[in-house]
Amino acid sequence: MGKEESQALTLLKMNLGISKENRDSYLSAIIEGVKTEMKDKGVTLSDENSDHLMFLVDFAAWRYRSRGEGILPRNLQFRKHNLIIKYGGVSNE
Repeated sequence: MGKEESQALTLLKMNLGISKENRDSYLSAIIEGVKTEMKDKGVTLSDENSDHLMFLVDFAAWRYRSRGEGILPRNLQFRKHNLIIKYGGVSNE
C-alpha cells in the first residue's frame, strides 16, 4: 500500500468512524475504484494536493455509505466536475 493509499485509507476510516482493520481491504478497493474512475476521466488524483485527497476520501465515504446506489450528492458532483474541467485530459502526475 502506497503513501497516498495509506493516508487516504486513514482519513476515510476517520470520516466513517472506523477504528479497526477488518474493513481495510474493502475500503482500499473503494479508494482504488474512485481513483480509477477519475483517471479514466483524465484526472490523476495526487496525494500532494489536499483538494484531491479530500475529494477522494469524501467520494469513497459516499460510496461506502450508499453502496454506490442513488444520486451523487450535489457537492460531490460539483467537485468532480471542477476537477475534470481543471485537470481532465491534462497530465498532472
